[in-house]
Amino acid sequence: MNLHRKLQERAAQGKPVRIGLIGAGKFGSMYLAQIPRTPGVHLVGIADLSPAAAQTNLARVGWETERSLARSLDEALKYGSTHVSDDWRALVGHPAIDVIVECTGNPIAAVEHCLLAFAQHKHVVNVTVEADAFCGPLLARRAAEAGVVYSLAFGDQPALICDLVDWARTCGFPVVAAGRGHKWLPHYAQSTPDTVWQHWGLNEEQARRGGLNPKMFNSFLDGSKPSIESTAVSNATGLGVPSNGLLYPPASVEDIPYVTRPISEGGVLERKGMVEVISSLETDGRVIPYDIRMGVWVTVEAETDYIKNCFEEYKAHTDPSGRYFTLYKRWHLIGLEVGVSVASVALRDEPTGVALGWNADVVATAKRDLLPGEMLDGEGGYCVWGKLLPAATSHAMGGLPLGLAHQVKLIRPVRQGQSLSWDDVAIDTTTDAYRTRRAMEEMFAPPRQA
Repeated sequence: MNLHRKLQERAAQGKPVRIGLIGAGKFGSMYLAQIPRTPGVHLVGIADLSPAAAQTNLARVGWETERSLARSLDEALKYGSTHVSDDWRALVGHPAIDVIVECTGNPIAAVEHCLLAFAQHKHVVNVTVEADAFCGPLLARRAAEAGVVYSLAFGDQPALICDLVDWARTCGFPVVAAGRGHKWLPHYAQSTPDTVWQHWGLNEEQARRGGLNPKMFNSFLDGSKPSIESTAVSNATGLGVPSNGLLYPPASVEDIPYVTRPISEGGVLERKGMVEVISSLETDGRVIPYDIRMGVWVTVEAETDYIKNCFEEYKAHTDPSGRYFTLYKRWHLIGLEVGVSVASVALRDEPTGVALGWNADVVATAKRDLLPGEMLDGEGGYCVWGKLLPAATSHAMGGLPLGLAHQVKLIRPVRQGQSLSWDDVAIDTTTDAYRTRRAMEEMFAPPRQA
């Protein structure tokens, strides 16, 4: 509750938190919009594949780029300005940088960026949750070994869910379920970048105006991103995942404590202590009033009659038994909130969510019948979507993680709806991402299921 005060102290001391940003797309731009309004931070450098596009985004969000841009990182440090280039290695390697914000959205590149940042003793706020989903536990281990902090990004839903889970457990509540909202119907799993906007609720002009990437937004719609984010939450909190993918029970905010109960008590959960995603649409497509589509939630249980009575006395909205209560945030503000993570890792040495074990995985699953020779195009594309599975299930089947299903050639036919395995593809085994994933499997392999 005092991060802002600590930032003010750093500003008064002339010792701002020095930040390097890798990737200045939509999420990065939202963070850029907040930096001039945040005390005690200095964005020393931006690394982007297109420095010109990064400068355009700086101007779009309100920076006076003529005054604020420097010719080098050293000049940026001297004058309190910002250097923009395509050299991420120079940015990560500069000794004055305290925190790297990895914001590329490219999971294979993100792993490389994170590992080098740890080697250079930099904290990392990893916005690219796709990378965390397939090797987060090992990234966290490598950061700890280097004496730095690795963190999920506040503002993105996984970190916000972790925050609610932490609140519940710190208060002494057992967590029955936690998760996010989503607009979902089963056929969305076959959506492609060509169909995303009609399902999403935007027209082409709105998408162009916002600079929105149809493939990225389709990764939300087709269920990939909810699976990815649920994987990150499970691995960070220890909450379990459904045995055969997310269920997406439809519910209004008021109905969440009804549906996020065990099946034995009238809900949808296989057991207590799980992640789930709530749909904002009824199964027939009707919009649910007062939905949680853009928000996050946690359901807790009153374990004693006294606590149950307290819920009643203070008008907490519960399920009919009075025992299950849901706390929620109906919105999240994406990159506008990531400054919380930057301040937390730099000033408290605390992550805003970090993988502690390998409980869950997200496995590439065919959107249509796929043939040998086809090139997989990763999350949100035309070929595969991501299915949430227990890590033990994925490990036993040799599941192909969605984060590595980018520009990979298929060598065996795969039916629509079938999850892919390592044996189905010819994959580049020389990348940091592949080696890190395989090392994580060895280090964190879950016990075999009976």
